[in-house]
Amino acid sequence: MPTHPDDDRIARALADLSERSPVLAGVIARHGPYAPRRSLAPDVFGSLARAIIFQQLAGKAAATIHGRFVAVLGGTVTPASVLAADPERLRGAGLSRAKRDAVLDLARHGQDGNLELADLDAMDDDALTRSLCRVRGVGPWTAQMFLIFQLGRLDVWPTGDLAVRKGFARAFGLTEPPRARALVPLGDPFRPYRSVVAWYCWRVLDTQTPEDDAAGW
Repeated sequence: MPTHPDDDRIARALADLSERSPVLAGVIARHGPYAPRRSLAPDVFGSLARAIIFQQLAGKAAATIHGRFVAVLGGTVTPASVLAADPERLRGAGLSRAKRDAVLDLARHGQDGNLELADLDAMDDDALTRSLCRVRGVGPWTAQMFLIFQLGRLDVWPTGDLAVRKGFARAFGLTEPPRARALVPLGDPFRPYRSVVAWYCWRVLDTQTPEDDAAGW
C-alpha cells in the first residue's frame, strides 16, 4: 500500500522507463527506487534561502554560515523575519553582500505573495523556472533543483548540470559527455520522466545528488 502520495506515479515512471530503455532498466535495478519526492509540506522560502547561501561554498562552511543566519533570525526563517532583521547582522552571520541582498530580494518576493505554494503548483515547469529566476541569486540550476527536490516535478531536465551529462554518457556508452545543448534532445524519449533520468545519471556517476550533498536540498 502506498505510503506517500507520490509512490504510485513514481512506480509508474520506473516501470515505463524500464520498458522503454534496457539501459535504464539496468540502472534502476542496480541503484534502487527513485528517491526524490515532494515533501508533504515543502518550505519554499527556507529551501530557496538555503540554496542561495550554499552557492559556491564548501558544504561545511556553508552549513556554518546558514546556522548563523538561522540564529540571527531567532530560528524562524520567513520573509517577515528576514526583512525585520538588521541587514548588517545578516552580513555578520557570514553572508556576502551579494548573498545578503539576494536573500532580502527573495524575502520581498515572499512578502509580496510570489512564493505561495498553491500559486507555484499551478505553474508549469518552464513558467515556474522563469518566475523563480526573477529572484536575485536564483538561476536556472537552482530553480530546477527546487522543482525536482522540493516540488517533486518529474519532468525537469537539468542539461546544465555537468554530473548529469557525465552520468548520461557513462550509462549510454557515449565516448564523451554531451554538451548541454546536445543533451536536450537526448532527453526527449524519456518525457515526462526526465527528472527521474537525471537522478539516475547522478547515481551512475557514483556521486552524491544535490539532495544528498550538504549543499543540496
